[in-house]
Amino acid sequence: MKRKIIEFKDFNFKYRVQSEPTLKNINLTIYEGEKVLIVGPSGSGKSTLAHCLNGLVPFYYDGKMTGQLKINNANIKSKNIFDLSKIVGTVLQDPDSQFIGLTVGEDIAFKLENYCVEQEKMIKKVEKSAKLVDIYKEIDESPYRLSGGQKQRVTLAGVTVDEVKVLLFDEPLASLDPATGKSAIELIDSIQKNGDKTIVIIEHRLEDVLHCDVDRIVVMDKGEIVVDTTPNELLSSNTLSEIGVREPLYITALKYANCDINPKLNPSNIKTLDCSACKDKVNTWYESANKAIQKPKTNTILEFDKVSFSYGNEKQVLKDLSFKIDKGDMVSIVGRNGAGKSTISKLICGFYKPTSGRIIFDTKDIIDESIKERSEKIGFVMQNPNQMISKTMVFDEVAFGLKIKGIKEDEIKERVYETLKICGLYGYRNWPISALSYGQKKRVTIASILVLNPEVIILDEPTAGQDFKHYTEIMEFLVELNKKGVTVIMVTHDMHLMLEYTNSVIVLSEGKKLVDDNAINILTNKDIVKKANLKETSLHELAIKCGIEDSVEFVNRFIEYDRRVRKL
Repeated sequence: MKRKIIEFKDFNFKYRVQSEPTLKNINLTIYEGEKVLIVGPSGSGKSTLAHCLNGLVPFYYDGKMTGQLKINNANIKSKNIFDLSKIVGTVLQDPDSQFIGLTVGEDIAFKLENYCVEQEKMIKKVEKSAKLVDIYKEIDESPYRLSGGQKQRVTLAGVTVDEVKVLLFDEPLASLDPATGKSAIELIDSIQKNGDKTIVIIEHRLEDVLHCDVDRIVVMDKGEIVVDTTPNELLSSNTLSEIGVREPLYITALKYANCDINPKLNPSNIKTLDCSACKDKVNTWYESANKAIQKPKTNTILEFDKVSFSYGNEKQVLKDLSFKIDKGDMVSIVGRNGAGKSTISKLICGFYKPTSGRIIFDTKDIIDESIKERSEKIGFVMQNPNQMISKTMVFDEVAFGLKIKGIKEDEIKERVYETLKICGLYGYRNWPISALSYGQKKRVTIASILVLNPEVIILDEPTAGQDFKHYTEIMEFLVELNKKGVTVIMVTHDMHLMLEYTNSVIVLSEGKKLVDDNAINILTNKDIVKKANLKETSLHELAIKCGIEDSVEFVNRFIEYDRRVRKL
């Protein structure tokens, strides 16, 4: 029998500033070598549970703790945060916030330096850890110059260098493109199996995590564990949809077709799913579903005309890039980490100037317009909320842009409150921003731009770190904004967002436009998916498994049907 590595018994935790406990009656046992996925909506207590495991609770976040938590058979009350860091290694969703060293090698070695490990032994350990996660070739590079996937590998090497027993991943896929995210999940799986590690993953992108097997899924809601079961058992129930966690798309499609989903079908992965009993029902649903209505083309509002850009004398980031975006369109810009997606946003807003080429807004070349002039018509929500926030309180942050414009106080209050309600933040209007989670901070920055009513809004990874409920609220708000004529441009790794909400997609690869098409055509094209580090939609695979010849039309009809269902 495997030994217990983590054990919660009747555990409760209440932050010092709160009247109600965040964690309530937690009873959870995790055994050595297990891989456990923790899911739940925002505010369910997932992050607080993680903080208990790595020692941030109670050694950084103060509060009242009752019950018992044992890690490696020792009560955490007898340990300090330094002791716990030797047992539990944490990989955060924002790798940049975890870097210490000037080079990859220095960063990996940081823990060992704290332990005063001899230099010769340290070098060997760093090399071993870097090779384990396939980052050894970049060992002399600055970690800040690496791609998102490479950064994730550096932080993983840094926490495994001293042989920790437990690896805790907090939203490991948040900043990764789909193919790199797939590789990250495979890497985590390999480390678990070959390194005999216990893995705990907190992630919203359930379908992506289930690319590799997990032993159990723990579902949390309102501070409690509501389900602790196997993936097959969980996906055969309605638990996820009931609490507001996104199910895999193929599971939703099977439910729309009134299929009986049970553990015997192996529903945890589209590759293992047995569709033999579902084929007829899926085909019947497909035949009855309405075709999607294509949105008509309008005038061009934004155009890149042979735009190139490079940082100084370095390698070109963008090369002769040309594309057009129609007024009132909803567009995704996708591609692998480092393809130049975020650079496009900064060029549009005027943070950078092109090396060559023209940027045309509403028939006018805006190359000489200042950042302030562009901000009157273009709003930009950055990927990292901490880089945007300038005020202490939520209300003040969202109201800041309106106050600069000289809007009257009554109108400011009305517009800020309405926007906060839409972004699911009204209850936090008088909170300090420092008390919010990463995902909540993200919504604050979106609200601060939405409140200004721009003609074009650019969002860099708008749904990263958001649960399905808040993801849907934000995206439906953007849809309503789009219907009023606002052009929405999203730089994203989220294939669900791209598929469900955007009319057209610009795919980048190595600084060039690979294709400009609709999402469904792109995500059912294996060649484009491979070149751009994307991920084929599981709906495409479901259609093939069920013998539907036109898989593109199947995906089309699912998206149209799904939109109607979620609006009812």
